[in-house]
Amino acid sequence: MLSNIGVPGLILILVLALIIFGPKRLPEMGRAVGQTLKEFKKSANELVNDDDKKDSKVEATKDL
Repeated sequence: MLSNIGVPGLILILVLALIIFGPKRLPEMGRAVGQTLKEFKKSANELVNDDDKKDSKVEATKDL
């Protein structure tokens, strides 16, 4: 879906965001989005790592 945007579409979106939110709010919003993505990735990695640990514990108990 997002692969169809292209460079002109991306520039249009950025210009519209600049007009709507203004130059002062745009960096704040970008920072907030970045922090949200960082927290999401951290949580997703923790879930994956927890599942891997559980799987390895199950495998270890089956071997006994």
